[in-house]
Order: sequence, then structure tokens, then C-alpha cells
Amino acid sequence: MNVRRYLVCMSVVLLLVAGCTVVPETEPAPPAGGAETPDATALATRRPPLTPCDVPAVAVPTPPATIPRYAQLDETTGLHVTGTAPEEVDLDAWRLTVDGAVATPLSLTYDELRCMARSEAEPVLVCPGFFEDTARWAGVPLRDVLEAAGAPPSGVRVRFYGVDGYDQLMPIETAMASSALVAYEWEGEPLPLIHGFPVRLVLPGNTGSLWVKWLYRIEVE
Repeated sequence: MNVRRYLVCMSVVLLLVAGCTVVPETEPAPPAGGAETPDATALATRRPPLTPCDVPAVAVPTPPATIPRYAQLDETTGLHVTGTAPEEVDLDAWRLTVDGAVATPLSLTYDELRCMARSEAEPVLVCPGFFEDTARWAGVPLRDVLEAAGAPPSGVRVRFYGVDGYDQLMPIETAMASSALVAYEWEGEPLPLIHGFPVRLVLPGNTGSLWVKWLYRIEVE
């Protein structure tokens, strides 16, 4: 075989080998792990998961030996008593759910709430004709929780449920107020059990009847 013929043959072989190994530009590489490529609409509407953080463990508070009667003063906290507190709380099993007319229903643990943005307020809680209490509360802005669930900013109502069977309905504009809190702290400590632990509503400027205790569900209607 002469040199020229040999070179031609080798060129053909190299071209054939190259043709077997090159991936055409029009064929996308498969996703890592064999997963299907997410739909573009799903990517646009998917919300990122809540950011985990390190928070200190919290012990479930115990109630006082004697619980004052309705609207009577709890001298250990300086707060008046309303509602019926649960006898115990399983904090590992407890969740705050947000459902109804929302884009992304939520089921939040106590620690997930504590990892969200924190805000404080020291409003006066007024139960007309009964009492006025002033205390420093801290927790998650209620607006942040509703927005994380994709709740409409207006034109709907929100119902809040406490484990004692009490519930309250309000316009979402009231719930979206910048001062409204899902409170988990009172005076820098976890909420007292008889005053709402694990979480309660704090709604500055609104009557105390809307400040639902032992909150476990938020429903957008």
C-alpha cells in the first residue's frame, strides 16, 4: 500500500470514530441522576424551602398550680386569662398549617417559624369592659407567613383557629398589617402555656378578641 492510500484510509477511520463520540448540539445532556427536566411553569411558581437555622431547644412550659378564672389576672405574668389552655403540648408533632385559597399550603414546625424573620412589639391588648394588658411580644410577622403561602393580598378573608375551639375571621388586609405577629415569645421567653404556647396572634390596634391563642391553623377563604 502506498503512502497516499494509507493516509486516506486513516483519515476515513478517524472521521468514523469521531462521528460515534460527538454528541449533537441539538440533543440536550440528560439531567443529573436521571431526573426529568422540570417544567418551566413549575420552576416559575415553586417557592424555595424555608431556610434552616440553629435555634435553642425550648421546653414546653408548665401551667401555674392554680389557673385564674376567665378575665382574672394571672399574677405570675401580669396578663389576664381567657380561653382554655391545653393540658399538654407535643411540640414535636405540633404544626401551624396555612391552607385554603393559597398557592402553596404550608405546614410549619415550631422551629421553622423561629427561623423566619423575627419582629417585636409592645402593644396594649384591650378587651373592652374587662381589662387592658401591656407586654412585649416577639414572633414572625403574620404577613410573612401569608406571603410564603401565596395568599392574595386583598379581597379575601382569613380565619384563625385555636386548639381550644375558638376561631376568628378577619379581612386579609387586617392580617397583612405590618405590626401583626404570629407570636412565640412573651417578655423574651417562650409563651406561657395558659397564654397561648406554642404560638398566638398579636394584632396591635385590634380588639383582644382577635388575638387567637394556641394557634394551629390559618385558613384563607
